[in-house]
Amino acid sequence: MADDDAAAVLEGIAPEAVADLAAELITAAGQGEMGTEEVTARVLSEHARDLGLDASSTVVAPQRPNVRIITPDAGAEPGLLLLGHTDVVPAGTGWRTDPYQPVVRDGRLYGRGAADMLGGLAAALVAMGALARSGVRLRGPVELAAVVDEEELGIGIRDFITDPAHLTHAGCVVAEPTDLQTIVAARGASYIEIDVHGRAAHAGNPADGRNAIYGAAAIVADLEAWHAELAADAHPLAGAATWNVGVVTGGVGGSMVPDHCRISADRRLLPGEDPEQVLAEVRERIAGLGLDRRGLAVDVLMPMNMPGFETDPASALVRAATAAVPAAGGPDLPVGGWTAACDGGFLARDAGIPVVVLGPGSVTEQAHRPNESVALEDLTTAAGAYALMALNLLT
Repeated sequence: MADDDAAAVLEGIAPEAVADLAAELITAAGQGEMGTEEVTARVLSEHARDLGLDASSTVVAPQRPNVRIITPDAGAEPGLLLLGHTDVVPAGTGWRTDPYQPVVRDGRLYGRGAADMLGGLAAALVAMGALARSGVRLRGPVELAAVVDEEELGIGIRDFITDPAHLTHAGCVVAEPTDLQTIVAARGASYIEIDVHGRAAHAGNPADGRNAIYGAAAIVADLEAWHAELAADAHPLAGAATWNVGVVTGGVGGSMVPDHCRISADRRLLPGEDPEQVLAEVRERIAGLGLDRRGLAVDVLMPMNMPGFETDPASALVRAATAAVPAAGGPDLPVGGWTAACDGGFLARDAGIPVVVLGPGSVTEQAHRPNESVALEDLTTAAGAYALMALNLLT
């Protein structure tokens, strides 16, 4: 990477351009309920074309298009994939302002999705525009894949990886909020649905029934104990696998023995952990509780799983990332791990593409919370870092 090229690209990143685009994306996210990313996708595509970039979309589900944006006139070598998601979680309560009317205060942009991860998408797109305008010839393209449904079932990334043409990149940067730290290991996630089936009866004589809630209670207690056991086998960067029981539903009324109870739980996966093996272990462990001897039957399903990943810190992608952030004016931080999950695990597992997570904002302090915000300075730094990474890898 030539110093003159880096300087020219960084000069093409206007702080107000990143902030304005992030604000527009926040407003767009508020124009549809969760599960309708259409307006956000349209804003990204229109801005991409204005910046001289190639933009296309693929409808994954009604009102849910994946967007693919590519720098033009690049060489044919494997390029750099910038990966993000266009969905945001519901606003929820506790906001001091309208969550979809962006507000700038004390150097921070407030609004739902500011950190997770509309700010990262804005930074990635502005970086690509600066690269395209600089006239620097890249050996391979820079691509932004803005996919739907990361926050729920991952239908966007699952559709994206079905096309082999999407799996030829030299590296992938997921623009999720990491406080501008380069993340080289992240946990995956899975959802577990456990249905306990019993037999209804009058509460005046409970012995005539088979109480499904009692069976579910035994399972919940065992999941809590299992969570504690997993803590002893933590990954050095990503932490331990975890269990969290999020929802328990069952029964009709206090005067009836309930014949059904459902447990909805989250099981975080370690890098390299096989979801199918985890599902088998869940079924085996529940079978060991002997609920069948109490007249109860149990069904266990895993409706969603997202793999974790781990990337060699000595890889070219990681070295490019850790050099780019301080060169763009950001902190000089060691590589780290992430307890959250992201779509990048699919690229690592299914295509063998090196992956890092790197973006503006904090997943622990801002994401999925009221009054979500991101520092304007971090948005500009992230845009500069993405552009310098591309120069490091592709020139």
